[in-house]
This record gives sequence, C-alpha cells and structure tokens, in this order.
Amino acid sequence: MEDEHKNFSIKNWSEDDRPREKLVIKGRSSLSNAELIAILISSGSREESAVSLSKRILASVENNLSELGKISIKDLMKFKGIGEAKAVSIAAALELGRRRGEGDTLSRKRISSSKDAYQMLQPMIGDLSHEEFWVLFLSNSNKVLRKEQVSKGGLTGTLVDIRMVLKTALEYNAVGMILGHNHPSGTLKPSQADILLTNKLKTAAQGLDIQVLDHIIVTEKTYFSFADDGIL
Repeated sequence: MEDEHKNFSIKNWSEDDRPREKLVIKGRSSLSNAELIAILISSGSREESAVSLSKRILASVENNLSELGKISIKDLMKFKGIGEAKAVSIAAALELGRRRGEGDTLSRKRISSSKDAYQMLQPMIGDLSHEEFWVLFLSNSNKVLRKEQVSKGGLTGTLVDIRMVLKTALEYNAVGMILGHNHPSGTLKPSQADILLTNKLKTAAQGLDIQVLDHIIVTEKTYFSFADDGIL
C-alpha cells in the first residue's frame, strides 16, 4: 500500500505533472488552476493524484475561483483526500487572492466615476453571501480618505447608524461620501429600504455640508449607481 501511495506523490509524477517543478522552471503563469491548488494540498488520496483531486474540486464550482472562495471549510472536507489542514490552505490562498485584488484598488484613490467606486468596493463585498454596508469618505478632490464597513447583516439587509456614519465623516474631515452595499442575490434593483436609507443619509449629511455623491449596489460581476440612474 505504501508503494501505491508513493506513486501518487508529486515527486513521482512525470515532469509535466509536477506542479512545483513546473512553476520553478516555466513560471507561475504556466500552471493551470488545478495545478496551483495541487501545490497547496501537496497530495491527493490513494485513488487519485493531487491534480486530479483539484480538478474535481474545481469542477464542483464549474471552474470558477470566485465560487470556490465561497465554499466553507466543512464543505471542502467532504472531498475525499481533503482534511482540515488542506481545506484551510485552500481557503487561506483564495482569501489572499481576494485581498490582493482589494489592495490593487487602493492605489486608485481618486474617485471620478461610479465605475471607480465599484472597482474599489467589489473586491471587498462583491462575492459575499451576506450583506455589508460600506462608506467611502472623500476629500474635496474626491480622494478616498477612508473606507469603512458601517454595517454587516444577513442575507436580506443591514442596519445602518446614520449618526455614526456622520461622526466618522467629521473625524476625517470628509466633504463627500459614496455609499455602497452588496446584494448577495445578484439583483441590481434597489429596494425601498435602500432608497429610504439613501435619502435619510443624504438629508442628514447636507446639514453638515457633506454630500452623498452616490450609492453603489455591488454584485459579483456588475453594479447599480443611484447617481447614474438619476435617483439620488
């Protein structure tokens, strides 16, 4: 049995099937998603190689890494050959990838359009399974002074403390705000609660000479802008 198990270890694969060696020799871009995941999990089971196991995991989410990032540790462990340590490695790597995307957006600190706002918000909340409400606090030249989560809710909504939002705006001397929250359902249509909250924040902020410039509803692939749609 031990010899059979060794046959499926990375060290005994042919050169083209050795993800670690392939990455070193040919570069990381030469590896498929399955090969990259195979490096993370190191070995498969006695019945299949790490690459084969990785392909099976990816097939379960139609080879979509964003969807893979949503799978829980418990669900990853349902695959034969994936224990807790391997499941945690996969989850950690995907979270690093998500944070890298978030970090890339931070270099674009001036917001000049709804698309700019979406590109900053999407890596943070675009693929979450629950709703989160964020605010981008802006200077008079539309540079982002701070981005902050002000509410975290369930599948259908969040509660936002308007006073705390305005307190943060004053602390950072913000003159403008862009509101943003995600719809896990994927729908882009604002709810009546979304519209009511936007109007309340806009009215309250005006009393402090702070403008609500937009409210962005974020989904995984696209967004809705209150300002672009003329309802702000």
